[in-house]
Amino acid sequence: MTILDTIIEYKKGEVAQAKALKSIAELKQMPHFSKPALSLKQFLLDETKTGIIAEYKRQSPSKGIINATATVAEVTTSYSQNGASGISVLTDNHFFGGNLDDLLAATINEVPLLRKDFMIDEYQLVEAKAYGASVILLIAACLSPERVKELAIEAKNIGLEVLLEIHHAEELLHICEEIDMVGVNNRNLKDFKVNVEASAQLIKEIPTNKIAVAESGISNTDTIVFLRDVGFKGFLIGEHFMKQPKPAIAFADFVADLKLKQ
Repeated sequence: MTILDTIIEYKKGEVAQAKALKSIAELKQMPHFSKPALSLKQFLLDETKTGIIAEYKRQSPSKGIINATATVAEVTTSYSQNGASGISVLTDNHFFGGNLDDLLAATINEVPLLRKDFMIDEYQLVEAKAYGASVILLIAACLSPERVKELAIEAKNIGLEVLLEIHHAEELLHICEEIDMVGVNNRNLKDFKVNVEASAQLIKEIPTNKIAVAESGISNTDTIVFLRDVGFKGFLIGEHFMKQPKPAIAFADFVADLKLKQ
């Protein structure tokens, strides 16, 4: 089994447990569920912002503990104040050390929030909206094209935008009308190796009516300049900031450097 296979098998049990603890009806009673979601699409198209979707992530299967001390409030406030177009929050607990309360804690910011998790069930979409997300991630590597469409339709029905993550050309078939943004992950989820060139190669095949987002493996502003030049509007960056002693300061410095190159 690959790392992704292991995660998805574990996730099935995790979702079943969550359903037993809190019903969909209870989730829909939470304050954020009925609030209109901010549009990540619009924030990415806003040229006064950076295009960066900055991530809060404590750990990963490939790197272990990345940052166990920086708080959600401290890090995401800096992201928001320094021009992040979106904030991604890892909510997977077992493999990434996150949780839904991290997502809720990030709602102090007036920036679209992406629930970063392994979405396999409609229940998780309702959870995402209830805890303050504006956007959900669907990963082509662990869903069929038919399942992507089903989940994307349900997400749209409850007011969420959808970012579809792909890794190679075969997964372009997962793109459907309901997808708002297509992310090219430079990190192969089956072996966790990074190849930034993957984004530049695949963007030519992404429909022009879908906003293109480059994900993972971005650690300097020159890479953003290069990716923007080939057509990307969004840049999802997590580990680069979180591995610094002060992620909030690291993000501010990164943005200042990026502005010098625009």
